Amino acid sequence: MDFPFPKEVDSLIIQVFSIMMLCGKRKDMKDYSEQHARSGINTPLPKLECFKNQFKHYEITISIPEYTSVCPRSGLPDFGTITIRYVPDQWCVELKSLKMYILAYRGLGIFYENAVNRILRDFVKASKPIRASVTGEFNVRGGMKSMVEASYSPRVRSKKKR
Repeated sequence: MDFPFPKEVDSLIIQVFSIMMLCGKRKDMKDYSEQHARSGINTPLPKLECFKNQFKHYEITISIPEYTSVCPRSGLPDFGTITIRYVPDQWCVELKSLKMYILAYRGLGIFYENAVNRILRDFVKASKPIRASVTGEFNVRGGMKSMVEASYSPRVRSKKKR
């Protein structure tokens, strides 16, 4: 069945489809490298600042609905929501510094999985919480929606019997 599109639109649709097919083509995994896999993991980012916690036994949830980064392989932008949940111990993360930290991902080439784990790693290093989790819910790309979660809880040391 033919659709009643003008020839210019037909031509444009074919061009867009061809570009999409070329971008998605992979001859083999040689195009994917260790450099892609490690991209962004150790890139310097703004410091997360903390302030002294005044209370005990509560949880903080921070939702960041405008997270963006760049796919290190394709160069295409990634969008999503990052949610951080933590139980503070002595320190709480200051939100303006967290905002500047997250904004630094905008031009950073990093995979979803690495971004979520990196955010958790940096967050735990700065605030030393009782427990923490970071969830990344990423927008649909290529017909797939990804959700990545990383968690931290300190190992409980068992007391040695004497």
